Amino acid sequence: MRKKIPQCICTLIDNGVRQRHRSMFIIVGDKSRDQIVNLNYLLSKSRVNSRPSVLWCYRDKLEISSHKKKRTKQIKKLMQRGLMDPEKADPFSLFLETSDITYCHYRDSERVLGNTFGMCILQDFEALTPNLLARTIETVEGGGLIILLLRSLSSLTSLYTMVMDVHERFRTESHTQAAARFNERFLLSIGECEACIVMDDELNILRISSHMENINTVGNNEDSEGLSKRERELRDLKDQFREDFPVGPLIGKCCTMEQSNAVINFLSSILDKTLRSTVALLAARGRGKSAALGLAIAGAIAAGYSNIFVTAPSPENLKTLFDFVCKGINALEYKEHLHYDVVKSADPELKKATIQINVYKQHRQTIQYLKPHDHEKLSQVELLVIDEAAAIPLPIVKAMLGPYLVFLSSTVNGYEGTGRSLSLKLLQQLESQSQPSTQSNGSNSSRQFKKIELKESIRYASGDPIETWLNNLLCLDLENYIPNISRLPHPKECDLYYVNRDTLFSYHKESEIFLQRMMALYVASHYKNSPNDLQLMADAPAHHLFVLLGPVDESKNQLPDILCVIQVCLEGQISRKSAMKSLSEGRAPSGDQIPWKFCEQFQDNVFPSLSGARIVRIAVHPSALRLGYGSAAVDLLTRYYEGQMTLFAADDDDEETEEPEVKITEAAEKASLLKENIKSRANLPPLLVHLRERRPEKLHYLGVSFGLTQELFRFWRKHNFYPFYVGQIPSAVTGEHTCMVLRPLNSDDIEVSESNKCGFLVPFYQDFRQRFRRLLGTSFRHLNFKLAMSILASKIDYSNHGPSEYDNNSASKLLGDMLSPHDMKRLEAYSNNLVDYHLILDLVPILAHQYFSEKLPVSLHGAQAAVLFCMGLQDKDVGAVKEELGIEREQVLSNFIKTMKKLYGYLHNIAGKEIEATLPRLKEIEMPPLSKSMDEDLAEAAKEVEEKRRATNEAPVDPKFLQKYAIDDDDNEIEKALKSAKVSASGVISVKSNKSKADKKEKHKEKGKSKRKGTDGGRSESKKKRA
Repeated sequence: MRKKIPQCICTLIDNGVRQRHRSMFIIVGDKSRDQIVNLNYLLSKSRVNSRPSVLWCYRDKLEISSHKKKRTKQIKKLMQRGLMDPEKADPFSLFLETSDITYCHYRDSERVLGNTFGMCILQDFEALTPNLLARTIETVEGGGLIILLLRSLSSLTSLYTMVMDVHERFRTESHTQAAARFNERFLLSIGECEACIVMDDELNILRISSHMENINTVGNNEDSEGLSKRERELRDLKDQFREDFPVGPLIGKCCTMEQSNAVINFLSSILDKTLRSTVALLAARGRGKSAALGLAIAGAIAAGYSNIFVTAPSPENLKTLFDFVCKGINALEYKEHLHYDVVKSADPELKKATIQINVYKQHRQTIQYLKPHDHEKLSQVELLVIDEAAAIPLPIVKAMLGPYLVFLSSTVNGYEGTGRSLSLKLLQQLESQSQPSTQSNGSNSSRQFKKIELKESIRYASGDPIETWLNNLLCLDLENYIPNISRLPHPKECDLYYVNRDTLFSYHKESEIFLQRMMALYVASHYKNSPNDLQLMADAPAHHLFVLLGPVDESKNQLPDILCVIQVCLEGQISRKSAMKSLSEGRAPSGDQIPWKFCEQFQDNVFPSLSGARIVRIAVHPSALRLGYGSAAVDLLTRYYEGQMTLFAADDDDEETEEPEVKITEAAEKASLLKENIKSRANLPPLLVHLRERRPEKLHYLGVSFGLTQELFRFWRKHNFYPFYVGQIPSAVTGEHTCMVLRPLNSDDIEVSESNKCGFLVPFYQDFRQRFRRLLGTSFRHLNFKLAMSILASKIDYSNHGPSEYDNNSASKLLGDMLSPHDMKRLEAYSNNLVDYHLILDLVPILAHQYFSEKLPVSLHGAQAAVLFCMGLQDKDVGAVKEELGIEREQVLSNFIKTMKKLYGYLHNIAGKEIEATLPRLKEIEMPPLSKSMDEDLAEAAKEVEEKRRATNEAPVDPKFLQKYAIDDDDNEIEKALKSAKVSASGVISVKSNKSKADKKEKHKEKGKSKRKGTDGGRSESKKKRA
């Protein structure tokens, strides 16, 4: 059966093509794919150029395969089952075969960014999220179609109760019922969209789109050459600069007037070559920021800039920028491989992203990617380009600014999830610094600043109704929703109110304004926002919203100013069985972030059973920062959950807190799809409820998880939140460590042994401090010392601390276990300036750990404690401590020796005598007085010698002694000697001996030996006598 297509469908498509505006169709029914062919035919007929390319997105599988042979088999099976009419099968299969279709899973939707399609088909509505919706719709060009396919529904209001895939992540063990409030608001917003038609699979227009039936044809605004007013202005601008180099060729690559003006401004700053100059480019998504920056870099190459650095959160974000750098230098008559080379990344995770371009035509020129956290490596920079600066931490962006030309670009609102802290803080600061000061004499005292904004889209014309609808639905364009506060009340005058989410997302006019204002505070804060956060706020069963308002004047019928917004997530109440299973398996389910992390860190299966609340976000109005409103909101929230603000009786505590359920009206449930009338629900509860009028949930603690910075930690610590976890690996995006803090609430369910602000957290907090202190030398070595000392929170002032036996025992134990007497001697020598500090560097970590464990009660000044902390716990040398503290090396060493003197003095006073007693000593020699005097001793020795001599003289001669003087010869020889010679007066005669020479020599040797023996013997005897 053939049916005429409603005229409003044809008119909407024709108007979209003429005005370069997008159109959207929502088709309800199982045969909705059959109408895709008709809509594609109508679009092709209205377009002058080629057939539109198609993007088809789905969850996991297509009803009709994208593979040709598989598709043929599927069509046959559907025809056999009677689910496909043979007459209608041919047009659809022809559409699949002839159209340029790109199929994409929702999980891979990021790869289609930057591409442009004429038609986008979204099936599997249950898998859609706000991020996916914005990401896919943004790829459609002006005049294109967005087609959303829904399965058969008895009523559109059944979307209110539809279970979305994302709801699985929202559920926890104690909160299982997710409400589809976002779907309700989505459907109600469709009814007011000026370029959307909702119809069934037979092209019957549903009543929600009845306002589109009277749509009128729009006249053609193009001139005789087929150009609109803006296109003609752009062409005239290009003709004007055609002969100028390098402006002309680069302007020729621009698509809009605003983009062309941005490139001209960039080139103007480049050709001026002014140091200390910043140009900021701000725009929404799809305005051509990256392309303008790429063309500007190409102009810098032509101007002779040698060192150009480009930074972004990831090299993948720079694909468009580097593409347009190549297009720009190609337009300037540079040839790849001849004049320049493109270097791709070898990292497989970066998917061959471009990281460097080397140019050789004039001289060596380099365009190089630099990670934001490596900004300290910047040297010899002439031009620094920062793309997506809002996604880079603000302190890092500030640190990058130097004496060179800087180009900034940032998405101020868009689905990429960027906050406006960059535009609200950094750009305001740069703008104020650029204004000439009356006190400054030189022109170089301030940094020059220029801001450029792009509002005209590249893909579609201005005023696109789909863009307006999407911005309102996802709260993307929020610049006009931060109203000026007429009066800033004192924080004590303010009250905290509970926000009813059913009313907030009901799409009433006042509720919408209030919602947009709340989201505007989120975007204006330091949080990185994304459209998915909106669905989390609306549908997650454990999330609750609170707002801080000033005194409300009920006589004035207007919404009060929002000073602060708090988003809270209820956690805990996990069964012991689930906790033990999680510990045994080593994994944590999604949700309940703080209980599972606590359970993992301390291997404790009791804490998850407690109930608590995690503060997900807290955002203060940008005009009321640092005025105490955030602190007031946290204090009121704490008092509320401790039961100090409620008016309910204590007997009612056992009753569960239940929000009034708002059900779908019976009329909408009974109406058919074609006849139902979709309207905002009536009889809704009040949007704001004072905390005195709402019974609080029974909680044991409040918790927060945040990126660790000095300012945030100081804020939460001021409100008695104690840390129990600091992530060892910093975030790759922000460079910050994740920190989780807890504050116990007054509760009778938990026994606490002592009155302490930590409550039941005392043993866990002490354990955390000990583990954190041990990791300071490794994982947290580069953490700022002020922040690290704040986390450790060790006592350094003991002026009011009296001596105790425990301190003496701990000091004695330290000396016994860790410090030897020789170590104490080295400390003493250094304290007396006798040796260099290198001699005791091995003792510094021991003393630092004991001191910051509060086992050495010695008072130190802040600088002394900081030096000991950096050198002892963070293992930094004197040079690093000098840079960290910002003082001179001599001051570092001066504070160090003062600290060592104090520590040594304390240890010596406690156990100085014990140390001296344990040192090894030489054995002492006793020297008693002599019993005899020296004269008496000499007289006795002389007497002994005399007696011995006398005895020797008086003794008879031994014959053996005389035998050695005997003459061995005959008597005849003696007689001859007597006769022949005269005898001398002495009676001595000479007789010739018959002995040989050998005998004589032997005899002489024996004489010599006897002489020596006699001498030695005499000496030894004399020695013995002396002893």
